[in-house]
Amino acid sequence: MSDAQNTGKEARDPRPTRLRDALRQARIEAADRTGVVVELRDAEVARLEIMNEALDPLFAQMPAQVDLFDRGVSQGETPRLWIDVVAHIVMGRDKRIYRFVQDTRFGRIVLAESHDVPVIVDAVTDYVARRMIEREHAMVATPIVEPELPKKPRRRGFWMFVLGFLLGAAALFAFALYASLKNL
Repeated sequence: MSDAQNTGKEARDPRPTRLRDALRQARIEAADRTGVVVELRDAEVARLEIMNEALDPLFAQMPAQVDLFDRGVSQGETPRLWIDVVAHIVMGRDKRIYRFVQDTRFGRIVLAESHDVPVIVDAVTDYVARRMIEREHAMVATPIVEPELPKKPRRRGFWMFVLGFLLGAAALFAFALYASLKNL
């Protein structure tokens, strides 16, 4: 092959011939893909921040002694707006729909799903109200009171305990005596 044909082929073939060039090209392509992913994630976080601001009036009404809710945006692989330990808002697959979900021991359930911020705010408001009522019921639970037993069953229980103790001690003594006589 002549030099003229060789340089013409190199001009038509944009593929790199050296490993360093191939790695450089692969890094550029990966950076382009990563840039798109980062932009999508930033858009998700921005939408969740908008939802977080829309929830500010609800949480401003919360009594100071109620510490059930710990609201905040986590920016992991899947950004989430946490309402409490088990409920959060996440963006849907199309990245425009809000999905309010709750994790249960049987899996994740969708409590609400909408493109509209007010619809999700209403769902979160209902959820917060239900959680606060559950907390009130848990705080006011009546203590368990054991019924008073008559004196006769209590005395019989005591004597049964004493008899069991004496029989156990006698059996242990008999076993020890048997073991010592057997070794003689």
